[in-house]
Amino acid sequence: MATLANLGGQPVLILPEGTFRSRGRDAQRNNIAAAKAIADAVRTTLGPKGMDKMLVDSMGDVVITNDGATILEEMQIEHPAAKMMVEVAKTQDKIVGDGTTTAVVLAGELLKKAEGLLDQEIHPTVITKGFRMAKVKALEALEKIAKKVDITHEDILRQIAITAMTGKAAERASKELADIAVGAIKRVAEGKEIDIDNIKIEKKEGGSINDTRLIEGVVIDKEVVHTAMPKKVEKARITVLSSALEIKSLETDAKVSIDSPEKMQLFLEEEDKILKRMADKIIESGANVVFCQKGIDDTAQHYLAKAKILVARRVKKSDIDSLGRATGAAIIHNLNDLKKEDLGYANLVEERKVAGDQMIFVEGCRQPKAVTILIRGGTEHVISEVERAMQDAVKGLAAALDLGKIVPGGGAIEIEVAKEVRKYAESFEGREQLAINAFAEALEIIPRSLAENAGMDPIDKLAALRAMHEKATSPQYGLDVFTGNVEDMYKLGVVEPLKIKLQAVMSASEAAEMILRIDDVIAAGGSERAPAMPPGGMSGMGGEGDY
Repeated sequence: MATLANLGGQPVLILPEGTFRSRGRDAQRNNIAAAKAIADAVRTTLGPKGMDKMLVDSMGDVVITNDGATILEEMQIEHPAAKMMVEVAKTQDKIVGDGTTTAVVLAGELLKKAEGLLDQEIHPTVITKGFRMAKVKALEALEKIAKKVDITHEDILRQIAITAMTGKAAERASKELADIAVGAIKRVAEGKEIDIDNIKIEKKEGGSINDTRLIEGVVIDKEVVHTAMPKKVEKARITVLSSALEIKSLETDAKVSIDSPEKMQLFLEEEDKILKRMADKIIESGANVVFCQKGIDDTAQHYLAKAKILVARRVKKSDIDSLGRATGAAIIHNLNDLKKEDLGYANLVEERKVAGDQMIFVEGCRQPKAVTILIRGGTEHVISEVERAMQDAVKGLAAALDLGKIVPGGGAIEIEVAKEVRKYAESFEGREQLAINAFAEALEIIPRSLAENAGMDPIDKLAALRAMHEKATSPQYGLDVFTGNVEDMYKLGVVEPLKIKLQAVMSASEAAEMILRIDDVIAAGGSERAPAMPPGGMSGMGGEGDY
């Protein structure tokens, strides 16, 4: 039993048997070691020359990617401090959609630098205070360096998309895919408001990555429900239903009693009449295409087929919403409310075969507030990675336009911000100065990792970058990983949204501060399996009178 102390020879029990506890420097070292392990796992994926990871789950399914958020999501992580690092990636992915690897690697490096300060007997609260002040200065420096961008700057937007895709499987077709991403963003943008939910990404195996295209409308992974229905409708007048075209079953215990063949016949005829009235309501509205979120009875299908109406059923709710936005159709919850003015419009609705499956294309909408990117590729793994690259590009563009600012890539921004933070550190004399300088050094892990992943000498490249940035007019100079030279990143077109860098610095710093402030880890006992801790990481209570 774990005890707090001996009082008159009598132990005081405070924790149940089987409880694991680690405290003080042991707890800090274990947490830092776990966080660093997570950062090291994704560090080799950073940049255009980053490598991929193959992740195999317990079912044998394989994911091949260099996307930080995907790697950490697929890994089965148990250590509590490591899980906090995963949260950094999830937050980065949710808020801006890209820069997950940067955020995690930066958090890991901050903790590595903090460990060196802890070894010098500097208290964790002093370190976290220094980190907080350095973070504020870093965010100010980022804002100061950033350049403005808006939706009319198509060339810059294309560069943002290409930078987001560089290093992924989509890189060889990045120019074409970047044009698609920019086109999608421009079509769904309403002023400064960009809802990326209006950009649907659909993927189908077959063809090559270059066959990926933007559809001004919606692609539905469904087929026409009845063989007698048309497969192609031009000048489509579209009804979008969220209710079923079926007769509802009784929800109570009520029963229908039928005691003769005549009554059975009347019952069936009445059902038929109800379904015909439903079909007639659609026909009377002038609709020639119907998308239904729920089921459609065979009888209703028959009447709609006779009227030469194209119908798809059991369409996903997200697709129903997209259809409403793209075609301008009102989503009908009750068929009795259907009116002619509720119909949407598209130049063409057509069923086509894609990679052996039937899909319905809704194209040529009047004012498409929703578009679809149809991704093609040779294998499932390729199109999955292209999908992730496209999501990074689309979210990156949305993030850039949200704040309307961009910064240079290639490690340029980190070197410049580190320089500013070092200058700021000079205004302090106490131990905080060491923590602020440690924060500046940690920022340089990004250009260092870019150099290492490209097979270059990181010390030489960091020295060259620092020398260039000491010239006051060169904040945009970063590392060209293809030539090894220090180049103007704006001229090379290597640019990133400011929002990605701001969020990465904030998330990484806050996670590092939280982990540093933990000096006691108590893992509850009594569970079927022991808590996951690094070897030798969690001992018993430790100290006097524990057992």
